[in-house]
Amino acid sequence: MGEYILEIAYLIASVLYIYGLKMMSGPKTARNGNLWAASGMFIAIIATIFLYTDGSGNHLTNLPWIGGGIAIGTILGYMMAKKVQMTDMPQMVSLFNGMGGACAAIIGIIEFPHYVHDPNASFLILLTIFAGLVIGSTSFAGSMVAFLKLNGNLKKDIRLPFYNVLNTGLIIAAVGLTICLAGGHIHSNIELWVYILLGLSLSYGVLFVLPIGGADMPVVISLLNSFTGMAAAFGGFLYGNMAMLTGGILVGSAGTILTVVMCKGMNRSLTAVIFGAFGTGGKDVVAGGGDGTQKSYKQTNPSDLAVLLNYSSKVIIVPGYGLAVAQAQHVVNEMENLLTSRGVEVKYAIHPVAGRMPGHMNVLLAESNVEYDKLVEMEDINPEFATCDVVLVLGANDVVNPAAKEDPASPIFGMPILTVEDAAHTVINKRSMNVGYAGIDNDLFYRDKSSMLFGDAKKVLTELVSELKGL
Repeated sequence: MGEYILEIAYLIASVLYIYGLKMMSGPKTARNGNLWAASGMFIAIIATIFLYTDGSGNHLTNLPWIGGGIAIGTILGYMMAKKVQMTDMPQMVSLFNGMGGACAAIIGIIEFPHYVHDPNASFLILLTIFAGLVIGSTSFAGSMVAFLKLNGNLKKDIRLPFYNVLNTGLIIAAVGLTICLAGGHIHSNIELWVYILLGLSLSYGVLFVLPIGGADMPVVISLLNSFTGMAAAFGGFLYGNMAMLTGGILVGSAGTILTVVMCKGMNRSLTAVIFGAFGTGGKDVVAGGGDGTQKSYKQTNPSDLAVLLNYSSKVIIVPGYGLAVAQAQHVVNEMENLLTSRGVEVKYAIHPVAGRMPGHMNVLLAESNVEYDKLVEMEDINPEFATCDVVLVLGANDVVNPAAKEDPASPIFGMPILTVEDAAHTVINKRSMNVGYAGIDNDLFYRDKSSMLFGDAKKVLTELVSELKGL
């Protein structure tokens, strides 16, 4: 009887995963979707602890260890999630994703001794174990490097000599060794070869992410997420756990789809992201032409901008990572409410790879209670720039760079951008004239319709709101 209840619990958990994921597709329902999916996971864990039995009908006996691990993980996860700043959310996502990959790898390490010496163990079971080990450890190592990069601990993008050859060699070696181990072609020192496989996988995870720069980091995060999902699915298949299998498949497929969307948003193939090391910027390039000449730009101030905004009919705000760094989302919402109360139409233009992770700007603005229907995706907002009086770019750079359309020699050429230059006035808020993550100058800053508003976004917007209230 308990076995049937367990399967029903897994079915309910799987349905909740799917329902939660469906709700996460829209900003209005995303929060509740997260809660529904978490409820499904809670049901699956509780059902496994109290209803699972082995072939002899024995229940789990190490409940204190399981309970202690769950308690520690819950407390640490809750504390980290409550304290994390929005600008640090990408690295927390990388850290948590890495922990998932590590768990999948540990499953492989723990389970392979139970099967590798068993003559009755099938090739499929052994392949499942070692594939989970390889993918999980790759995801763990890659996620840790991504965490260090996003957190600023690893500031230099390192590309070793013969990088592509080395990485390809590691992949071939890992795949070949996996097939040999699963096929029973290695008969001595099997444990040693398994740990060599682990080392190859960890090395590939590190070298895979090491040369990739910040501009490609949203793609890397979603790709590593899909790796972790696949590794978890292998674990579910190994244990015959339908809830774990379903959850892994959903995470893996969602991560893969999101990776494709991110690549499309940058007009780059996945192979170009992995092997091209685009976005290794971070160099401090000041205003100036490629021929050494000094370009000129116009500068504005909060007082003049307040007047311009106050007498506008339509304003579009372009949020970027600089807005998140300054924690200015609440101030920008206050400014939006002020303008809306005076009859100004205000919208937000969302580029798919703005920020440091997929959906970063959506989450940032939702935190400040911006109405969801005012967040407009790139394809829908681009035609509206031509009818806009003022575009206010807050801490964005590469996603508004006209070089993506106009300069075939630019490393970002072909990447879809927000066409803010079509508006009557474009005001760009930045701390300085330094470049974005792509490491290239932005010709938008020097155009006739553009003005620079220098300073920390929160400080500048606070002054801007004060000026608007005085009008």
